Amino acid sequence: MPASPSTARAINDRLALRLLQQEGPLTAGQLKQLTGLSRPTVADLVERLTASGLITVAGESGEQRRGPNARLYGLVADRAHLAALDVRTEGVVVLVSDLVGRVLAEASVPIGGDTGTGPAVEQAVAAVERTAKEAGADRLHTVGIGAPGLIDPATGDLRDSGGLPAWHRRLAAALQERLPEARVTVENETNLAALAEQREGAAQDRDTFVLLWLGHGVGAAVVLDGALRRGASGGTGEIGFLPVPGTTSLPSATDCDGGFHSLAGAAAIGALAHEFGLPATEPTDGPGAATTVAEAVSALPEEMAGADECDAGERPPSAGPGTREYVGSNSAASCAARFLGALADRIAVGVASVVAVLDPGCVVLGGEIGQAGGAVLARLVEERLRRMSPLVTEVRAGSLGGAAVLRGALLTARERAQDELFAPPER
Repeated sequence: MPASPSTARAINDRLALRLLQQEGPLTAGQLKQLTGLSRPTVADLVERLTASGLITVAGESGEQRRGPNARLYGLVADRAHLAALDVRTEGVVVLVSDLVGRVLAEASVPIGGDTGTGPAVEQAVAAVERTAKEAGADRLHTVGIGAPGLIDPATGDLRDSGGLPAWHRRLAAALQERLPEARVTVENETNLAALAEQREGAAQDRDTFVLLWLGHGVGAAVVLDGALRRGASGGTGEIGFLPVPGTTSLPSATDCDGGFHSLAGAAAIGALAHEFGLPATEPTDGPGAATTVAEAVSALPEEMAGADECDAGERPPSAGPGTREYVGSNSAASCAARFLGALADRIAVGVASVVAVLDPGCVVLGGEIGQAGGAVLARLVEERLRRMSPLVTEVRAGSLGGAAVLRGALLTARERAQDELFAPPER
């Protein structure tokens, strides 16, 4: 059954708006070429979208062409303002952008572990309000929040997770109360990082992949056939709870100690660095562990960084890890190589488990630590994975690092706002 004229117009309008969002300002002729629509149809939709305040003339295509055919049309960027939040255990990062995603203001607010729930929520909400004011936004259309923990797929609420501050669960409701006109959404931080890596980072050519988040803790996001998979309870990717060899206990329903987190979390990486005679950056959080890994990679000579020498050598039996004798008997490059090899061993254990179940074909090492390890760590993990699994899997380093959560939150907020603003009017 053919679409009605109003439905066809809505489809054409949405297509044109998406192209303007992706490509930037375009002429009517370029819209005709990219959409495949007729010249009169394009002229009608340009007139319609201009009258509705969604697009405007943004300039001309060149000095040699003048007149109506040379006009560049672009989205009205200030039609809506958006906020994105990256909520961490130790604070929150906020940015405010316009409708096309241009960042207008950004702020980072530390929140101490001894701050009460009410004051912590107030600090975070006030940070959003200040940043919006700095950006010149009278109101926020959409607020996207990335947070650690489980997101209830039925309600969209952040569920109680062991070890997370109580203010995390109160923040969305508090923002909705203070910003009643805004649309406030919460998504798991690793899921948002995967979205950002797929749109703007290391997985742009992949419809199926797994993002392994390596930061303060560990997590995974699963994208299959272009769709993010959350699971029945929103817990897909809670890989920190995965029971693995090499730990002294098993994880519990409320504590991931003893799971994969105990092998690849930031604190475990700091302890591993000390074991190999390397200084661990304090505090041992995600950025601190990332600094330790980056320094180890930079300590490798070029020929060692490009080969599998990270597997070579054993620790001297007469000198314990971290002792002066041990460090003195090993060059800095050798210690760094052994550390990275041991870290790759640990990461590969978790990756192999995921690969055996999902066979994604590609695993992206994300977060601050994945980015810090770069191609060196990704190569080492992939080499170990080949020994452990018959399933061919490419391992890549994430390119966005810790910024991926904020980028993913902004992309999500922008898509939601555009879906609403670009929707055809009800008749």
